Amino acid sequence: MALNKQPYRGTRDFFPKEKRVRDYLFAIMTKTAESFGYESYDGPLLEEVELYKAKSGEELINEQIYSFTDRGERFVAIRPEMTPTLARMVAQVHRESSKPLRWFSIPNLMRYEKPQRGRVREHWQFNCDIFGSPGRIGEVEILQVAVELFQAYGANHTHFEILLNDRAIVDAVFKIMMKASDEQTHRLYKIVDKAKKITNEALQKMVKEIGLNTDSENIFYSYLHLSTFVDAIAFLEKNNQIDIANQFNAFIELTSKANLTDYLKYDPTIVRGLDYYTGIVFEIFDKHPDNRRALCGGGAYANLLQIFNEDPLPGVGLGLGDVTLKDFLEVHNLLPNLENPSNDILLTFQEDAGLDATLKLAQVLRKNDLKVIVGLEVLKFKKVFPIAEKKGVKFITLMGNEEISSNKIQLKNLLTKEQHEVSLDDLETFIKFIKA
Repeated sequence: MALNKQPYRGTRDFFPKEKRVRDYLFAIMTKTAESFGYESYDGPLLEEVELYKAKSGEELINEQIYSFTDRGERFVAIRPEMTPTLARMVAQVHRESSKPLRWFSIPNLMRYEKPQRGRVREHWQFNCDIFGSPGRIGEVEILQVAVELFQAYGANHTHFEILLNDRAIVDAVFKIMMKASDEQTHRLYKIVDKAKKITNEALQKMVKEIGLNTDSENIFYSYLHLSTFVDAIAFLEKNNQIDIANQFNAFIELTSKANLTDYLKYDPTIVRGLDYYTGIVFEIFDKHPDNRRALCGGGAYANLLQIFNEDPLPGVGLGLGDVTLKDFLEVHNLLPNLENPSNDILLTFQEDAGLDATLKLAQVLRKNDLKVIVGLEVLKFKKVFPIAEKKGVKFITLMGNEEISSNKIQLKNLLTKEQHEVSLDDLETFIKFIKA
């Protein structure tokens, strides 16, 4: 039986054209993170399953991880997310490290999910986290990173928005104002997370099943109807949650000073169900009607290191997958044309005698940081230009008997159509033409 030529379901082959797109996405991620002073890190592809059990959701553990028992009888998994690995690494070094820690990575992740638009089983994810920042300025900075990242791809507030909430608000509503038990609070988080995706009748049924009193139900529905930061702050003040209202108001004022106002919108249904979130939680949503979905998520946490018996350390981070990002850029026509590669020059010769001179010239040009393609056989004039177009070169040379005898070469700029005759004894001028 012949072997299947297709990749494993839910994974992708990256042929050169597709790899150019991925490299483009990664380059901007890296440049943006480094512009804020974030340092690159990475971890192993395999972790013990216990690590994910301690810090990941039940759905991931029960349905999505690729796990197996290794030859040493250890129960391990291919990493489905980076945050547990990040926590393990930070726990090793944070005590002796100057704060804040600013780290980023673009790890390869695998989850056993049903492949569909925007979701595959293997993907890469930009992770950016800051630990130990004073007050709430770290939360503002991570939002700035997110906005500047999307801006670097050519997007603005007409293309995306950041739906934001604060877990302190949610906990105050559920635990203090509604007096819900821990079990009820846990179920309320699940309901809120689904609130936009279900009918009003289904929502009311789910709330009834929790067993809240009428006053608590009324508070819950009032909370779900909040739609602006002003509404949320007024709601907290009306219900005597003054400290939380003041803290949230101070945070919103900070975001205004950071020029984030056009991107931020309050949304009470953004809760990010994982237990370790303790501060802001957010999701970045595409505004395009054909791709109205979450692109990126994140939030603030203080309890991430507790499984390692470490003291609370404030942190905040975001995660952005390459699949949803590519869909976003395509639907908004923001992805550049990467159909062809990008090279500086194609060196060609029309006679066999030109090979030696061409190879020597290529060696010099490469040492001057130029991308050089050499035609490895005699190329007739009519074949040169189609090859040059496919290889994405900016210049071509034509070396024949006349050029060999005169020690001069014809250099043609494919963009401007200008042609220059350059001496092979004056390669400095030759290189300046190409780099200009």
